[in-house]
Amino acid sequence: MLSFKAFLRSLIEIKWYIFASALLMIAGYAIGYQSNTLEQFLMGQLEALKELQQQASQSSNQELSFFITIFYNNAIKSVLIMFAGIIGGIIPAAFLLINGMVIGLLMRIMSEAGVDMTSLVVKGLLPHGILEIPAIIIAAAFGLRFGILVFQRMSSQYRSNPLNLTIGLWSKKTAAAAVWITFILLIAAIIESTITFWLLS
Repeated sequence: MLSFKAFLRSLIEIKWYIFASALLMIAGYAIGYQSNTLEQFLMGQLEALKELQQQASQSSNQELSFFITIFYNNAIKSVLIMFAGIIGGIIPAAFLLINGMVIGLLMRIMSEAGVDMTSLVVKGLLPHGILEIPAIIIAAAFGLRFGILVFQRMSSQYRSNPLNLTIGLWSKKTAAAAVWITFILLIAAIIESTITFWLLS
């Protein structure tokens, strides 16, 4: 179950949940970029991220400190939302929306400040984001699937069919996927704390 092929099979199994997760993040991005209603709340989220960045920048070894901060933050949150989906899938959905809104607001602030957005995306987002963002979306998709499965298991008709997926089996698949997602986020954190850090310096 820990094999990469098993992980790929799980991704195929939840392909529509991955699609839904991507749509939720895109929707969050659009809301964050265009709406002023939630700006105060989103600025609080940005401040929390800024505090983590400042703490890492004060270290004698900034690259190592950034790596530990980025990896710990992303890996812990991603694994949590995978299993927190058992509560009806609410937490993964909220996580995607909020993260999308924070990115949208940040992009709007940068754009209004006259920052070269093409350079920002290519240098500051693309190198690590090409791995990090899909990993987070996939993690949330596992959480959403967990939530839907819980609702399905509540149905006596679904529960009575022995061929249907059980919560125990899905927990094992989710745990195995968490290992691969953590590995992907590890690589993304290495890239962000080295290549991205160097490009933006």
